[in-house]
Amino acid sequence: MIFKHLALASFAILSLSACQATSDAQPAPIVNVPFTAPLSSDFRSEIAIARYSELLNRADLTSDQQAKLYYDRGVLFDSLGMTTLARIDFNRAVKMKPDLSEVYNFLGTHQTLMQQYGKAYEFFDSALELNDKHEYTYLSRGIALYYGDRPRLAAADFSEFLARSPNDVYRILWLYLAQAEDDQVQAIGNLKSNAEGVDESQWAYQLIALYAGDIDEDTFLNSISEGVSSEKEYAQRLCEAYFYLAKQHQAEGNTNLAADYFRLALSTNVHEFLEYKYARLELEIMAGEDAS
Repeated sequence: MIFKHLALASFAILSLSACQATSDAQPAPIVNVPFTAPLSSDFRSEIAIARYSELLNRADLTSDQQAKLYYDRGVLFDSLGMTTLARIDFNRAVKMKPDLSEVYNFLGTHQTLMQQYGKAYEFFDSALELNDKHEYTYLSRGIALYYGDRPRLAAADFSEFLARSPNDVYRILWLYLAQAEDDQVQAIGNLKSNAEGVDESQWAYQLIALYAGDIDEDTFLNSISEGVSSEKEYAQRLCEAYFYLAKQHQAEGNTNLAADYFRLALSTNVHEFLEYKYARLELEIMAGEDAS
């Protein structure tokens, strides 16, 4: 398997270097970034969608059965990046079976991605009222609160989510992102404390090491391909790596480099990963800020 690298130059750094060139003649810094071909759609998902569509045309289905089929087909549409079709199916499912808790989580996520945070909170609250053991709703609502500029409430949901799996790297990272909005120094301390029980041999631990300052960006980038056994796994790792690098650069004020990394996350086509979904939201928020 051949993994490729591209040279990524930050427009923000390039602009700064250009300003310095007349006096210091400093070259623009270049970051060598690994990349791979965009992930192809899973043909099995497409076949399953066709099968569900055939089943939905049957006249002998109960409303509950139809609702479950619409939900299942919506999940597949969502995994392929067909968000409008997914949302149509989720809305159909919830109308037929209002107590289908899982669908509210998806509908809330879609509202978050449209920056309709109030509606998102309502959907997530409904999901938890129906099933308070649906732990990923705490993640989804926490993310909505984070993007809705309510970092302390977001941190509360992320803390609840982390408590249910204390050694999960991604739960630790999202709690850190929320806490860093309030107190960066305390957030780093909590990050290190929360990561004490994490298995350092897993690749995802490199994300913790990067945020904690234990490794630099080049070392992190060079670690991405370690132990990878397929192009799919590599694309998934890259999607995560690009997103969390973007968030780090964003926090440091490197807005253009952050945007580059968010775009790279989208280039992986890993539609089902939350890092892919929220990379698009991040770019939309940045575009709105530039327009204002």
